[in-house]
Amino acid sequence: MLQKKLIQNLNNILFKRNYYIFILIISSFFFTFYYGFIGIFPIDSFLIYDAGYKLLNGYHPFRDYWSITGPILDYIQFVFFKLFGINWFSYVLHAAVLNLFITLIFFYFFIQLGIKTGYSFLYSISASILAYPSVGTPFVDHHAVIFSIASGIFLFLAFFKDKPVFWFLVPVFLFASFLSKQIPSAYLLLLFFSFILIFWIFFKTKNYKFWVYLISGSILSLFIFLLFILINKIPLNSFFIQYIFYPLEIGKDRSSSINYNFNNVFSQFKFIYFSMIPLIFVLFRLSKKKLNLEIKKDYFLLTFTLLMVSTFILGQIFTKNQILIFFLIPFLIGISHFFCNKYFNKKFILIFLVSILIISTIKFHLRFNENKKFMELNNVDLNLAVEAENFDKSLKGLKWITPYNISPAEEIENLIEIKEIILSDKTNKIIITDYQIFPSILKLKNIAPNKWFDSMSVPSRDNKYFNTYKNFFIASLRDQKIKTLFILEDKERYLKNIFNTDCYVKENINKNLSKINIEKCIN
Repeated sequence: MLQKKLIQNLNNILFKRNYYIFILIISSFFFTFYYGFIGIFPIDSFLIYDAGYKLLNGYHPFRDYWSITGPILDYIQFVFFKLFGINWFSYVLHAAVLNLFITLIFFYFFIQLGIKTGYSFLYSISASILAYPSVGTPFVDHHAVIFSIASGIFLFLAFFKDKPVFWFLVPVFLFASFLSKQIPSAYLLLLFFSFILIFWIFFKTKNYKFWVYLISGSILSLFIFLLFILINKIPLNSFFIQYIFYPLEIGKDRSSSINYNFNNVFSQFKFIYFSMIPLIFVLFRLSKKKLNLEIKKDYFLLTFTLLMVSTFILGQIFTKNQILIFFLIPFLIGISHFFCNKYFNKKFILIFLVSILIISTIKFHLRFNENKKFMELNNVDLNLAVEAENFDKSLKGLKWITPYNISPAEEIENLIEIKEIILSDKTNKIIITDYQIFPSILKLKNIAPNKWFDSMSVPSRDNKYFNTYKNFFIASLRDQKIKTLFILEDKERYLKNIFNTDCYVKENINKNLSKINIEKCIN
């Protein structure tokens, strides 16, 4: 009878968890898809779309186009385009899968900590709202932070649960994060390695098995990367210059211009700090207790969590972009829940944590999802958006509106006119524009030598890598036998750094479009 009751209770728990998992899957997809089809910020929204299209045509990052962001998003999007076609649906689907991934990782993590299923569900659904819906389409910063958090979670579980598989997964996801964007993974690498060494020395463990799994995960990640480099014939020198050395120069310039004021360091991250307060109290409580193995372990995990989150904040400050790390709040609330239950077990603390969660989730949902602040759309009337399908069938479902001072209907009309003009040109051509959707819409087989064009992606004349970039740019145009450049917006300034203005012939077609013949420049 007792056995039957136990089996029944277990079945009830499993059914409840599966029910919650189903809801989490639906919510992660729904929020991403809903907001991924509302509004665009061209230079960001079309970046990975174009990169996926480049790969479909046999062009690879670092080898064929200059790239200072990680290649992993380009290749993932290539797979989604292969499976589901070149369209906005498969583009948003890519982001939705990542949102699902981090949502389920959170849920699994909280369950492993022993947090009740209902609370685990609440914290995880908050993450599904705050993670990818703010941008809605693949974005290097989101991927990098998501993979980094996953790596941190597995390191936490490796200490907490003592399961070898978690040690294996730590370097795998940290490497995936690095190949999305250089930070925060570069900072976390130092933090994680330091803590692993401290763990090994401090706890005087004689179990060397975890080193085997840790090193195995690292070797596998490195092997896959080198295989990718070898198969695609990407020069290692190009990878190091574009992805490590040149970005380091950018980092130096950025770090010197950061203003460490109250708003930048504290005010804009206040809800993250609020979520950390209970953990600080627990640390203080532990400092007064007699040290045993369990106390040492909890002390270690608490310190690790606080430093890891501080690293994410530091990375966000250095990025100087719209803030995307607010889904750290449910992560911190879950960990605070676990430790406070263990050492305080006061109901008012749980009420405080849940209140912070609900207030912050609503606040940032309205700011970043509804008002689209991350996409710089918070000052436009989203109700004015028009059907992007009018521009091209591949954009079916997308509500077109941009932050630019122009009506969406007029913008679409201009883009259609530009599309027809470029289609009528029969020369070998590329387009230099923030509207990087054009190559796929026009089915162009030639590509721009840059992943995108702005002051960060393109080295300035006084940068020590400028000549390397200039040679790379010219070689790409020469190899593709490019005769014509179509330039939208104010992008000619980048061309003037490479060619003398007297070698090319410019024709202003309309107020938005210029046509440049570069045959003399190339020859």
